[in-house]
Amino acid sequence: MSEAQTINDIASIARDLTAFQQNILVILSEEPMYGLAIKRNLEAYYGTEVNHGRLYPNLDDLVDLDLVEKSELDKRTNQYELTERGHAAVIDRLDWMLSKFVTDEERADEVRDLVDARL
Repeated sequence: MSEAQTINDIASIARDLTAFQQNILVILSEEPMYGLAIKRNLEAYYGTEVNHGRLYPNLDDLVDLDLVEKSELDKRTNQYELTERGHAAVIDRLDWMLSKFVTDEERADEVRDLVDARL
């Protein structure tokens, strides 16, 4: 498979993800995390409880799609890490969002200000 086909395949998969799954990928963009840390990040974002019955099946789906890698920290704790495909999925989403939002120089400046504030 060519690099262009691989990128299109990743983009196609990423575009079919739910917002919840995309948010998990964004959280994992920061660093590898165990499930409870992901849950806490999601709860902080949503401002409400995220139950295990929603989180772990979605994590398993992302693992099955090779967007997230799951490894054992110990007998009871798994760690989740973004794969290269997962990283590409996040970049694809950001690119699409920017292509819709950045319609003039003023909006481009807003995005630059956000990025600069994070650096």
